[in-house]
Amino acid sequence: MYICCMDHVEIFKALSNKTRLLILQWLKEPETHFPDQFTCEHSKNMEYVGVCVGQIQQKTGLTQSTVSEYLSVLQRTGLIESTRVGQWTYYKRNEEAFRQLKQLIDTEL
Repeated sequence: MYICCMDHVEIFKALSNKTRLLILQWLKEPETHFPDQFTCEHSKNMEYVGVCVGQIQQKTGLTQSTVSEYLSVLQRTGLIESTRVGQWTYYKRNEEAFRQLKQLIDTEL
């Protein structure tokens, strides 16, 4: 993923929401912020694919539809990635996008 000029505004819009920022912070250290995700039997037998949307929704205390919209915004900007496993969707940060964003800020802004 390359962050082009047209994406800049959308990325900064995505980062302008407190809850979306919290989600990104939580996903940076998922073991700390979603301990249940890593202790359940289902997760122990899986390679890490991300945090289940239900765990994110529960932590925010917001409705499922609001959290889904926030995750959709973050995914459209490339800041997070999703993986579908059966009926569950898991999210994790796209660390390459954050490296590119840092480089953008360092060199162009």
